[in-house]
Amino acid sequence: MMNHSKRHSEILRLLNDEGTITIADLADKLGVSLETVRRDVKPLTADGSILKMHGSIGLPSVVGEAPFERRMRENAGAKRAIAKAVAATIHDGEAVMLDTGTTTSYLARELLGHRRLTVVTNSSDIARTLATVNGNKVYMAGGELRSDSGAAFGVSAIDFVSRFAVTHAVISAGAVDAANGVMDYNLEEAEFARVVLSRGQRSVVVTDHTKFGRQGLVQVCGFSGFTELVTDRQPADDLARALADAGTQLTIADG
Repeated sequence: MMNHSKRHSEILRLLNDEGTITIADLADKLGVSLETVRRDVKPLTADGSILKMHGSIGLPSVVGEAPFERRMRENAGAKRAIAKAVAATIHDGEAVMLDTGTTTSYLARELLGHRRLTVVTNSSDIARTLATVNGNKVYMAGGELRSDSGAAFGVSAIDFVSRFAVTHAVISAGAVDAANGVMDYNLEEAEFARVVLSRGQRSVVVTDHTKFGRQGLVQVCGFSGFTELVTDRQPADDLARALADAGTQLTIADG
């Protein structure tokens, strides 16, 4: 097993490659326990070499980015794989509703090869990505734009999307927990996501494995509140069982 200072170098090398990494993934990659990783990380955070966030660490240069840009870099490979898998199930000319989130933003980029889509969203990033290309029609929900995500929330945004019925309704999840279902950390975002799911013939939650087992603050819905979960890794047994019991389809995207 590599010694203490060797692991410090390895941690910094991994962060240079990935920008940010969860403590659990770091322990996995280094082949040591969570306790050992936490102990190794302490002096690096104390001297400012790295910054600690909830459940993960990052380089100060990366953490200094705008929050949404930073989140786009976190687990980017997994999010892209999930986005590709979902994009492959959407056909030209169909109607899609997307909430704001990094994985749904990756999905918007994967949909650039599609034509004549009708897209309904509250995300200025998604609207900008898909508007004015390939004969798409993009409808953007109005309301106050959030500075961190460039997305609109509130009563007017919910009223707006409630008028549409689409083939595919897709939301990204902040947390997925076997006992509570899909959760978020913000009341307005959770309320908006819940309405989005209700507007699709097919309702899809997209999330990478790092959100599993996390507990958010506000419930979006239980597992029977959507038709499909698309992720990058097999969830733990309790979560897989909860999905199966609800009759919710589980799709694992090929990385």
